Amino acid sequence: MPELQPDSKAAALFRDALVWDDHAGFEFSPGLDLDRLWRWKEAGVDYLSINAGYDVMPWSYSIAALAAYRHFIAAHSERYVLAARAGDVRRAKAEGKLALAFDMEGMCCLNEDPAMVQFYYDCGVRQMNFAYNLNNAAGGGCHDVDIGLTDFGRAVVGEMNRVGMLVDCSHNSYSTTMQAMELSTAPVIFSHSNARALCDHERNILDDQIKACAATGGVVGINGIHWFLDQENPGIEAMVRHVDYMAGLIGPAHLGIGLDYVFDDDSLLTTHKVKAEFWPKRQYGKRLGRGYLPPEILLELAERLLAWGYGEDDLRGILGLNFLRVAEAVWK
Repeated sequence: MPELQPDSKAAALFRDALVWDDHAGFEFSPGLDLDRLWRWKEAGVDYLSINAGYDVMPWSYSIAALAAYRHFIAAHSERYVLAARAGDVRRAKAEGKLALAFDMEGMCCLNEDPAMVQFYYDCGVRQMNFAYNLNNAAGGGCHDVDIGLTDFGRAVVGEMNRVGMLVDCSHNSYSTTMQAMELSTAPVIFSHSNARALCDHERNILDDQIKACAATGGVVGINGIHWFLDQENPGIEAMVRHVDYMAGLIGPAHLGIGLDYVFDDDSLLTTHKVKAEFWPKRQYGKRLGRGYLPPEILLELAERLLAWGYGEDDLRGILGLNFLRVAEAVWK
């Protein structure tokens, strides 16, 4: 479609809005060029949650990732803010900086010790899900036998609630998510999950999962990966359809963005082959290499939602204020 004019209604709203991307899916590696993070700010994003570890890797990997990320942010304070509180996100927006925090995908990183939750929180981790696609000591993954939450997983939910870390249900099995949402005393999120009613993939979530999340006061982040949008016709149109479908179920106040963007040369693409069991062929037979909507797509998303009849307040919520509201309620 034609490039947006800088004085268009959508462009003006987007510039003024607080824009929140609740998950970047690129894989940490020692040689990763972290200057690439500025791409999100250039695309209009004000807050980004960075993956600092997942079950595919040993938990020591997470320590190395967090050390590298924190060192980089401290050395580039003219551009980046480590967001400990929700107010830090607002401050970064006002100062023209990119606010960053971290997330963990799967609880293998805890080494089966709930006390590790506080450690990761103190390092800047603000959300964590239970299992990355396959089962672990905490609970079930979306591509495995649905074991639900274990006793260890239940203990971790209590510890996450205590310290102020968001309980994230993306990548997890149905029973694990439903039990976690019932157990948590704080709002729960799906940081980057789409509607299974529109795209029948095990990584996507059912209507009752979507509704249960909203009932906790939480937010579902719409994902930009082609596998989870529409395997035949992925793209911005499919993303809008997922937003609109979920808005019809739970209202726009419970929707956000979690693109899960991965660079074209990311080491994750090699990991897909080496650790293929985490991405079973029955679900990932197509597009093993590319297929990720980039952060630059968000401005076009704003325009398309306005054209679909979404009001400015609803759009500001979807772009960022809904996730900010949950962070204000949970982060301590």
